[in-house]
Amino acid sequence: MIRLNSSIKFYSSVGLLFVAVFTMTLSSFEKAPDKNGTLRIIFINTANGKPVILRDSLYVNAFGEQYSISKLKYYISNVLIPGSGQLPENDSYHLLNAAEANNNFELSLKEGAYNAIQFLLGVDSLRNCTGAQTGGLDPTNDMFWTWNSGYVMFKLEGTSSSSAADLQRIEHHIGGYKGDNIVAKLIHLNFPATQLLQIKEGGTTQLTIELNLDNYWKNAVEIKISETPLCMSTGILAKKMASNFPGLFSVKSIQSKP
Repeated sequence: MIRLNSSIKFYSSVGLLFVAVFTMTLSSFEKAPDKNGTLRIIFINTANGKPVILRDSLYVNAFGEQYSISKLKYYISNVLIPGSGQLPENDSYHLLNAAEANNNFELSLKEGAYNAIQFLLGVDSLRNCTGAQTGGLDPTNDMFWTWNSGYVMFKLEGTSSSSAADLQRIEHHIGGYKGDNIVAKLIHLNFPATQLLQIKEGGTTQLTIELNLDNYWKNAVEIKISETPLCMSTGILAKKMASNFPGLFSVKSIQSKP
C-alpha cells in the first residue's frame, strides 16, 4: 500500500507539472494586446480658398455665379483605414454640419504607419431600411425624407442672384439609396508619400480633411445654379450631382499630438 500511494503521488505530481507547462506554452502563443493610438478626423469646409461661413459670406462658382450658403450638412460613414486589419468603423454614421464648430470624431487604431483612408459619403442601404434611428441618423436631424426614399446624403441650401427659383433659393437635397437611384459614393484618399499617417501607442494623430465646394459645381459634371437651383428628390438629377462627390475631398494636414 505504501508503494501504491507513493506511485499515485508521483504520477499526480507529474500530471500537475505537465498541466503547468502546457498552460505556460499556450500563454506564450496568446496574441499580445494591440498597441493602440487615437486618430482624430476633422472635416473643414471651404469655397474660393476660404472657410465656409453660413449666411455672412459670398462665394462665386466656376461659372461666375455668386451665392451664399445658409445650410451645409452631409453624412460620412463606414470609415476604414486600409492596412490596419480592422473592419470599417462600427456604427459609423457621422452627420457633419457647417453650423457647428466641431466637426470631428475619433477612431482607435493599432500602432503603425498608414497610407490612405476611405469612407462613404452618405448612408448605406442597410441603415436606410433599418427603421427608427438615433444619433446622427435620428430623423429629427432634418436629414430624412421617408422610409421609401431614405436619408438626404448631402444638403446644401442658400441663395443666389442666378437662381430662378422663388426667393432666389438654392436647395440641393441629394439622396437615393435603392436600385438606379443610389447616390452614396465611396471616397478613397491617399496620404502624401512624405507624410504617412503615423499612429503611436497612447498618442493622438490629427487628420484634417477638406471639403472644397468649388469642386461641387464643376468636376465630373457641371452644376449651374441658373439651370439647377433646386433638387429635392431621388432620380437622374440627384445621381448626376452626386457624380461630383468624390472630387470634393482632399487631405489638408496630418499632425501628431502627444
